[in-house]
Amino acid sequence: MRARIRIGAVLLALCAFGLPAHAMQSGGGAGGPPRGGGGMGLVPLLIESKAFPDGGVVPLKFSYYGENRQPDFRISNVPDNAETMAIIMHDIEVAMAGNPDDVLHWVAWNIPANSPVTEIPEGSLPAGSVNGRGARGNAYMGMGAPNGPRYHHYVFEFYALSSKLDLPETASRAELLEAMKGKVVAKAAYVGRFRNESDAPMPGRGGGPGAGAPPRPQQ
Repeated sequence: MRARIRIGAVLLALCAFGLPAHAMQSGGGAGGPPRGGGGMGLVPLLIESKAFPDGGVVPLKFSYYGENRQPDFRISNVPDNAETMAIIMHDIEVAMAGNPDDVLHWVAWNIPANSPVTEIPEGSLPAGSVNGRGARGNAYMGMGAPNGPRYHHYVFEFYALSSKLDLPETASRAELLEAMKGKVVAKAAYVGRFRNESDAPMPGRGGGPGAGAPPRPQQ
């Protein structure tokens, strides 16, 4: 009897914090309906792209070995109180110089947000957007994973923000994340997998497809 009372008290406490009692009883919601991508009261954005599907293989065109072309994105379910968008793209498979941070390929902010749908065209950002500092300067840097037994996973994080950010183009990822605190009204992620199956050399390391410096996307 006492055990039943204790379990009931635990379930009531969980409900008070917004967690349904059945989630505790069924192993944390395993096997239940999918949860929204926003979480913790955030609106879940819906991300789509003509370049590649979410979780799909990224074509060479959008990589550092090909045209280094920025993919297009269609962002749906943008809330009315979103003024701008920010994007962080990184390769979660690697770390550089012995540090735990992964490779930052692209970071951008102050992208004008339109509700309910924000369109980002292929190869460019809307007027007023800011390209921040990534691993190779202030521009989109496409996927650079070599040919190998497995794909690297490139995560595009999308943030809808309630205001513009007062940041210089030289701002780091850490500075961007700090500036976004208290302004995030929606979030989602989109993932692409890539490995260089064409055996094209890294730009600047020999001839062949992709040789030479990659073009800089239009601002």
